[in-house]
Amino acid sequence: MLLTLFNPKTFFAMKDSLIQIKGLRDGLLISLGDAEWETLKQALLAQIDGMQAFFRGARVVLDVGNRSFQVNEMVRLRDALSERDVLLWAVLSESPVTVKTAQLLGLATRISKPAAPRRISSPRVEEEGLALWINRTLRSGTRVEFAGSVVILGDVNPGAEISAEGSVMVWGKLRGAVHAGASGDESAAIYAIELRPMQARIAAYTLSMGETVYPKRPSGVFVRDGRLVVFPWNQD
Repeated sequence: MLLTLFNPKTFFAMKDSLIQIKGLRDGLLISLGDAEWETLKQALLAQIDGMQAFFRGARVVLDVGNRSFQVNEMVRLRDALSERDVLLWAVLSESPVTVKTAQLLGLATRISKPAAPRRISSPRVEEEGLALWINRTLRSGTRVEFAGSVVILGDVNPGAEISAEGSVMVWGKLRGAVHAGASGDESAAIYAIELRPMQARIAAYTLSMGETVYPKRPSGVFVRDGRLVVFPWNQD
């Protein structure tokens, strides 16, 4: 049985969503949209509750724009995140009041700029036919591009990217961004032992984190009838 169906236009609608999430070197950057604080707070907590496995243990940087936060408001948010096993470690803001509040609570108010993407080109990467084998975890800032299929014997962390003209198989946790069938091959697929991608693409079809509840077992992403589908890997 198919678990979820996707339309390739769905991803673009998320640009106007209340909460936007990106992978960083050491965690997740959560940016807040334009709405009342209580609305944003409830949207954020609902998204975390809906993807508990993905967010569990995450370190979060919260970008609140020019909103002003007093100590009690930020403490309530920090505690609500902590109850969900999410660590608030930095707050970015254009408001001096919010910056002072964050500093009083021992939170960082600046983060280092992300390093330039590192491309895989070391002897540790082996090519065999049209498959690229990588025997290590891909960390944030790493980008892999290959004109064939890619197999990762490790995890793909948030902030790491894979672009393959063939399929992508991850023998570990997939939490970064993956584009299979990058040259337009709709027969390509994405597999992972634990599927929690920030973004997954096959050919021209896209889905993003927060758009589905992934199976809690090895899973695959395929194109079926002009849409992306997600279902358990061992399904007949």
